[in-house]
Amino acid sequence: MSDFAPRYPVTPGDQSTATFGPTPSQTVGPYWKIGLDWGTDGENVVPADTPGRITVRITVLDGHREPMADAMLETWQADTDGRYGAPGFRGFARSAADETGTAVVHTVKPGSGDGQAPHLLVGIFARGTLDRLYTRMYFPEDLAEHATDPVLTALPESQRAKLVADKTGDGYEWTVYVQDLDPNGVETPFFSI
Repeated sequence: MSDFAPRYPVTPGDQSTATFGPTPSQTVGPYWKIGLDWGTDGENVVPADTPGRITVRITVLDGHREPMADAMLETWQADTDGRYGAPGFRGFARSAADETGTAVVHTVKPGSGDGQAPHLLVGIFARGTLDRLYTRMYFPEDLAEHATDPVLTALPESQRAKLVADKTGDGYEWTVYVQDLDPNGVETPFFSI
C-alpha cells in the first residue's frame, strides 16, 4: 500500500460532475522549438533584397547574466510609414536564440505612428518563465520622439534607456535582462498586456 493520495478528490460519476482544483503552472519549454517551424522564413520580416533592410540582434540574459540559449523571440512592428497591418507587410518575426542568447531578426526600421516613436514590440519565451514576457525596443537616433512616446514616458526616467538599442554597422543590438533583484539594477522593463 502506498502513501500516495490523489491531489483532487475522486468523485464517482462522469467528468462533468467531478470537482477539480486549479491546474498548476508550467514553465515555457523545453519544447518551444516546435513553434519555430511555422512554414515561413521566421527571422525575416522582409526579403534580403529589400531597400533599407537592417539586422536586429537581441541578446537575452538571465538573472545570473548567463545567456538564455533556449529563448525564443517574437517581434511585431509597423511598416516604414508607421502602419500596422499594411497590405504586403507581415511585420512579424520569430527567432530562436543561439548559444550566446542572441536571436536575429532581419527587418526594416518601422516608422512612427499614433504618436509613438519607432519601436519593435518584443515577446520572449524562455525557461523559467510562466508567461511570455512583453517589452519594447526603441532606436537610439529617435531621441526627440522618445520624449513624447506615451509608453516610454510612462516609465520612470531611469528605466527608459533600458529599452533603447545600440546602433551597429548593419543594424542594432540590444540586451534584455530578464531578472535583477536590485529594483534599480539592469532588469529590462516588461509590460502587462
